[in-house]
Amino acid sequence: MEKKMRIILSEDDENLGSLLREYLIAKGYDTDLYPDGDAAFKGFQKNQYDLCIFDVMMPKKDGFTLAKDVRMINSEIPIIFLTAKNMKEDVIEGFRIGADDYMTKPFSMEELIFRIEAILRRTLGEADNTQVIFALGRFTFDARKQTLSDVNDTTKLTTKESELLRLLCVNANKVLERNYALKTIWVDDNYFNARSMDVYITKLRKHLKDEEGIEIINIHGKGYKLII
Repeated sequence: MEKKMRIILSEDDENLGSLLREYLIAKGYDTDLYPDGDAAFKGFQKNQYDLCIFDVMMPKKDGFTLAKDVRMINSEIPIIFLTAKNMKEDVIEGFRIGADDYMTKPFSMEELIFRIEAILRRTLGEADNTQVIFALGRFTFDARKQTLSDVNDTTKLTTKESELLRLLCVNANKVLERNYALKTIWVDDNYFNARSMDVYITKLRKHLKDEEGIEIINIHGKGYKLII
């Protein structure tokens, strides 16, 4: 019997929270609902979850703070933020924390399910037959473990960092088209996702900055190229 995916949902709007929980359960996801960030964090510490859905504006502990606390315990678990805001700064902040997706209220339940499924497909590594180990100068990148290692140190990458670096590695010395990367990793190539991808490219450059002969360059109007 296939194991059900378990979701932690934190939403302070009682009506929306209950509606979301019932819908997710109807779609086959075991879902626990918490009314604020403090309660959600306590629940996260006690239970095993496969995916987080956090409202941003919540009492006691907001969604961003909750996500940071969760990331201290589990750096890999996917996080989707829900918010009434669509401020660019909030979206970028969410992705800096390591969000996997970001949905602005009101949103359709069907779209939420689509995004959950897309994230779980990626993070559960359905493409097990594809290459996962790459040599980057003195670094070894393991896409399945989401690690970037040399002889002295191992850096744990976020899910988004790992997915983006893997696409760059698969297309090494060739142009990785911006829209292809966005649709592959973020599903949607909208403005907010494009900005968040820029944030992750900057993060990857920092990880690789000390390695001569390894560089991620911008190809104007097209995308990026990993030079090896």
